[in-house]
Amino acid sequence: MLRVSLTMENLMPRRITKNWLPCILLVLATSSAWSQQAPPRSFEESPKAALALTTPSFPESVSLPTTLKQAFDAAWLRQPEAQSKEARQQAASARRLAADSWTAEPAALALSTKSDRLNNNQGSRENEAGLAIPLWLPGERARSGSLADAEMRAAASRVMAAQLRTAASVREAYWLWQRTRIEQDLARERLINAQQFAADVVRRVKAGDLARADQHQADGAVATAEAGLAEAISALAGASHQLRALSGIPPGPNALSALDTEAVAEPAPEVPADFAALDTGHPAVVELLDRANVARRTIELAGVQTRANPELTLATTRGRGVSGEPYQQTITLGIRIPFGADSRNRAKQATAQADGIEAEAQLGLERGRLLSELDAARVRLESARTQVNAANKRSQLARESRSFFQKSFRMGETDLPTRLRVELEASDAERQVGRSRIDLAAAVSALRQALGLLPE
Repeated sequence: MLRVSLTMENLMPRRITKNWLPCILLVLATSSAWSQQAPPRSFEESPKAALALTTPSFPESVSLPTTLKQAFDAAWLRQPEAQSKEARQQAASARRLAADSWTAEPAALALSTKSDRLNNNQGSRENEAGLAIPLWLPGERARSGSLADAEMRAAASRVMAAQLRTAASVREAYWLWQRTRIEQDLARERLINAQQFAADVVRRVKAGDLARADQHQADGAVATAEAGLAEAISALAGASHQLRALSGIPPGPNALSALDTEAVAEPAPEVPADFAALDTGHPAVVELLDRANVARRTIELAGVQTRANPELTLATTRGRGVSGEPYQQTITLGIRIPFGADSRNRAKQATAQADGIEAEAQLGLERGRLLSELDAARVRLESARTQVNAANKRSQLARESRSFFQKSFRMGETDLPTRLRVELEASDAERQVGRSRIDLAAAVSALRQALGLLPE
């Protein structure tokens, strides 16, 4: 057998071996000191050490949305309908003032002068000043006022419907965020329990009570819990960014605890016995009713606007025939009546009729959708309450069983597979009770959304 021995002198040229040897020794000494100063932590020393690097950080100076109402308020201020609300109200008020005026259009002043300076130049002069006043057509003023009132109500109902649509998006994103927060909290607890369990297994392996294979199973459970925590952190980051895209504020650790669902849940509404009240209170239905009303008022106004508005003319004239004659002054009162033409308003009438038909058809579909959504939300709420009661009972039994088996495992009366199965059942029970509470709060929000109620 041929043996090869390599030394520092074999690897380096002889002329630089003496110069590099002190540097190599210094590097080895430094690395040895580092390894002694930062030894790896075991599960026995700090079960929570692995969680220090997995907790996301957020800026503490940002005001964070802690409740659904705060998230909705922040999201609504970012909506285009909220920013244009005042301008639309001013436009509707201006149309109402225009409908209350005595004339269809502002009056016009007419000035003219006539002379013969460019031809005979006999001193003929004539100056005229007149006022043209547009008049309302028969029934036009009343119908214009009705249309202005309908447009004001439609502008207000449009804002309410936009708020309800924003509330639907915020509710979905908010409860998804709360659900992922619970998943992260429970995943962190599972990792801590798995690390503590692994520490118990390590001690028993050292004492000779368990085999090395049992320690591998415990370490595998820790690795599984670490992967679950990483997955939960990723899901929470996605839900947080989705909520931030709506509200503009990043949610963070300063918010209320995800397990405290009573503090973040909305109050349960009263379900009306007669769903016909939705036509008078639900924003989605009211918006369509107001749109249909605007279309009807537009058709009525177009029915009387069959011609241009007549004009009342009042003028005064001062003039003379030739030079030397005294000036004479006259007063003229006249009226100008345009001829009618149905084709001029035919497009306006057809457009208004199309808008009315569309609003009526959409109103029927919306009513059916709301009734179905309300029935589904009511059943979902009842089911969520049943699930919460069952999950609480199961979680209590699982906690008691885990406590029993923990003691028996430490005393050597329970084998490792049984201990792992009990721990898995307890973790699953805690996860189910957390999700069921959030599902109950989300079901309440869904019922409020179906009833047309904003977040509180």
